[in-house]
Amino acid sequence: MKLLLSLLIACVLLLLSANGAEAKPLPESLTDADRVVVVEGNDAFAVALYHQLSHQAGNLFLSPESISTALAMAYAGARGNTASEMAKALHFTLPPGQLHPAMGALLRDLNAAHSDYQLNVANALWAQQGYTFLDQFLNLLKGDYGAGLQQVDFKGAPEAARSTINQWVEQKTQDKIKDLLAAGALRPDTRLVLTNAIYFKGNWQTQFDKAQTRNEDFYLSQTKSAAAPLMHREGSFGYFDGGTFQILEIPYKSNALSLIVLLPKERSGLSGLEDSMTASNMQQWLSQVAPVSKVIVTIPKFKSTQEFELSTALRALGMPEAFSAGADFSAMTGQRDFAISAVIHKAFVDVNEEGTEAAAATAVTMRALAMRAPGPPPPVFRADHPFIFFIRDNGSRSILFMGRMTDPTT
Repeated sequence: MKLLLSLLIACVLLLLSANGAEAKPLPESLTDADRVVVVEGNDAFAVALYHQLSHQAGNLFLSPESISTALAMAYAGARGNTASEMAKALHFTLPPGQLHPAMGALLRDLNAAHSDYQLNVANALWAQQGYTFLDQFLNLLKGDYGAGLQQVDFKGAPEAARSTINQWVEQKTQDKIKDLLAAGALRPDTRLVLTNAIYFKGNWQTQFDKAQTRNEDFYLSQTKSAAAPLMHREGSFGYFDGGTFQILEIPYKSNALSLIVLLPKERSGLSGLEDSMTASNMQQWLSQVAPVSKVIVTIPKFKSTQEFELSTALRALGMPEAFSAGADFSAMTGQRDFAISAVIHKAFVDVNEEGTEAAAATAVTMRALAMRAPGPPPPVFRADHPFIFFIRDNGSRSILFMGRMTDPTT
């Protein structure tokens, strides 16, 4: 199998109506420190959002990078308390004049040419034909996010517009995300849709031998198990023993990206590991992952499809005003007459002997209101019970995808 690593899409539907003018901060010089701050903030948001979603039962998979990028484009049009709340919830600590160029630099880095894998990010801006948005808003999205303006007719033909956007999503995700926008998702009062898509395809640095894969018990709980295909390999991996948990890093070709698995040692230890997983702890743990010449690895093959409505989680993270009648997105059009009504995220992941395939999509709708290497014996990393995993861009240290696997048979 081809290691189709991660396919991710974020669509932001912004239903706007209004006109006007407002200045945005002048751009400032981009520094390497700005890029680091942006990645640290995005990763902190990833952990925080994971915690909000982890209260639901079962498997979990999402793309925080996609969601951050989509909401950053919406944040570019926010002002006042709405902007302050969004910045806090999304962990945007830089002023806008530094944040958006730094986000753009991260996107350009991810889009750089790669010989051993594919990683592409695309953004687009879909506006009601004949509708006027502020030039500064449009120029910012074009310059920093590469989101070109496409005109569609939400007012007269919302279903045709929905089909056009869905086709763009499908094309940018190699047909992995279909019908992201369901029938009725767009209304005649929609004025703007922002879309983000990211796609990754690559192979493991060293593939698992399919002949070694066999059905074995995967423990869903301390006492309950289900037969699942478990892959096996011995070799050199990045590894850390955290006492009550282990971390394994499985690199993709060229070591540019990795699948990182956080495995509690106890079969019923997932909730305890999740509780201890903060952004600062995560950073500390990962800094201690070090090469170990031999690790005995067992990990399941699995597929999972997830879909979320994220507005409740985002409100809980501290940005309720963006969803209220008092929302201020006046930097888009000059008036305060719309708010976010829904944020929908859809994700898919497939992990197997050759690699990983993953996809995700997010829709934000806005409607008018009118290590230490252990000694012998070699460590055993047997992921035959629930674990946390994420896919990281090793150059930027940015978490592109994140989730947990509680049942590989579903």
